[in-house]
Amino acid sequence: MTTLSAEIQAFREQFVANVPEEVLQTLLGETEKLVATGIAERALGVGDQFPDGELSDVHGRSVALGELLRNGPTIINFYRGEWCPYCNLEINAFQRLLPEVKSRGAQMVAISPQTPDKSLTVEEKHALEFPVLSDVGNKLARDLGLVFNLPEALKVAYTNFGFPLPDYNGDESWTLPIPATYVIDKTGLITYAFVDADYSQRAEPQEVLDSI
Repeated sequence: MTTLSAEIQAFREQFVANVPEEVLQTLLGETEKLVATGIAERALGVGDQFPDGELSDVHGRSVALGELLRNGPTIINFYRGEWCPYCNLEINAFQRLLPEVKSRGAQMVAISPQTPDKSLTVEEKHALEFPVLSDVGNKLARDLGLVFNLPEALKVAYTNFGFPLPDYNGDESWTLPIPATYVIDKTGLITYAFVDADYSQRAEPQEVLDSI
């Protein structure tokens, strides 16, 4: 089976070959600056208690995270949005592994700051069999220490790519969570954490599964 890291590497090579050098340097430079802030190292990690919160499902219904966690070990994946190709590769990789996740008595949840209707698009587009929840305003992600403000250079770049974030997230904050994957036990304790400020770096799903 092809690994997620291999799929990401193949996409990255294609992307680099087709993006203007000036734009590429902007993306790489801003990522380096974000990594240098130490945001990933300050985020909640293994041994911390996962914050509780109310999220919305794709139909706008309220979901209490605490109640969800009582169903068993939970893989929670924070992704940037359905506009992000790295996120789409990651979500598809977890979907392929879902039968094994369930066989271990665990469950999978994906969370983004997108509005419920945009999350519905994700669920339908990828034929996902796990919940896709909306953390509108990045409230939960902020409690985890994952949120950052996009600099002006990235606002321009993303808009030029056709990804104006206000259209996806329903607000003008221009904030995103850095990608993160957690495994949470029934008590809300974080037992596995992958957090990286470089959006092209993602947890390998098999590694996440093996931690359960």
